[in-house]
Amino acid sequence: MQLGVIGMGRMGANIARRLMRGGHACVVWDRDGKAVADAAKDGATAAGDVADLVAKLDAPRAVWVMLPAGGPTEDTIAELGRLLKPGDTVIDGGNTFYRDDIRRAKGLSGKGITYVDVGTSGGVWGLERGYCMMVGGDKAAVDRLDPILKTLAPGLGDVPRTKRSNGADPRPEQGYMHAGPAGAGHFVKMVHNGIEYGLMQAYAEGFDVLQGKGSDRIGEDERFDLNLADIAEVWRRGSVISSWLLDLSAQALAGDPKLGKYTGAVADSGEGRWTIEAAIEEAVPADVLSAALFARFRSRQEHTFGERLLSAMRFGFGGHVETPK
Repeated sequence: MQLGVIGMGRMGANIARRLMRGGHACVVWDRDGKAVADAAKDGATAAGDVADLVAKLDAPRAVWVMLPAGGPTEDTIAELGRLLKPGDTVIDGGNTFYRDDIRRAKGLSGKGITYVDVGTSGGVWGLERGYCMMVGGDKAAVDRLDPILKTLAPGLGDVPRTKRSNGADPRPEQGYMHAGPAGAGHFVKMVHNGIEYGLMQAYAEGFDVLQGKGSDRIGEDERFDLNLADIAEVWRRGSVISSWLLDLSAQALAGDPKLGKYTGAVADSGEGRWTIEAAIEEAVPADVLSAALFARFRSRQEHTFGERLLSAMRFGFGGHVETPK
């Protein structure tokens, strides 16, 4: 299948490469000419601008936008709305606010253009591991994109299979799902990221407690000089709290037990805030997720070892670079 990809950043470029490895054809554009040239070396067709990308696609066209939420995505989708034709599809794979998806889908539908939102998880590891995807949009449009989504998804892998009812949608087992109409995909991904904040905060606080046991604030006969790298490693194997985030923590601690290259100032990219807003609207208690978000705010004023571990995890899965000390 042929796909246009706009945005050759950390994830966009790897999405195009994974698709090309799977036999799909990609036409790519980014304002960074070098990023486009690098993708072209791997087999992509380079475009000079958005209009050129659209011109190089066969109808019915599908264009995946992988840009930062806000102005860059908004402007690009508006331009695509002027260039594409009835029957074409716009896909937003970034971390967009779900209400923006609903608005855009309505606007584009008046032109006969379908809109699909894909909440995409996988970070910088997606090229090899695949991407977990939560998809919103018209069923017919999503079904037409299935070859693309199936190639990007991780597949069954070695994850133990869940006993599911007969007739259950097979796609979630492959690592992607049709969550519902436009906006549903990004809504599910938004809550996914809110949960991610809470999980990361739990690890960070736990390792902070472990690290603090060697402090001179503790009675000398009760101090433990604990090897955090070994603790992370043993917890990875057979523990009920094992996870990919713990894998990344173990890797970071093994390379730098004091995590000295991280400041501990932890950014948030929006989804955590939006999740808390949704919880307030629904009157759903979200104590852990709220506390995790506020901890990130506080981390920009004073830093702890646990917050350096948060920074290390963010770098591990997403390549998010913090300002060095």
